Amino acid sequence: MASFGQRTRGYPRSRGRAGARTGLDRDTLGIIGTIFAVVGFFALGIVLGPAALVCGWLSMGRRWSPNSSIPALVAVVLGAIDTVLALLWLGGVSPL
Repeated sequence: MASFGQRTRGYPRSRGRAGARTGLDRDTLGIIGTIFAVVGFFALGIVLGPAALVCGWLSMGRRWSPNSSIPALVAVVLGAIDTVLALLWLGGVSPL
């Protein structure tokens, strides 16, 4: 029997079924990764390229799923391109 103010059925979040809602969600990580990738083409590509790659990868759920999120896919692809170009630049090779 339920007491005053107590229901027999609680909300799923009150019992911890839905998990904690702390940290960044996947969409935000995809957008941050895309911003890192675009800015990395102009400045600090060796740092922002891999950061964009990691943000995009985490936003995809740590597996390759191209249909998950467009910003995540853009972050991974542009981050990889940015990282390769930065490594070529550090090696003294002119990619263009």
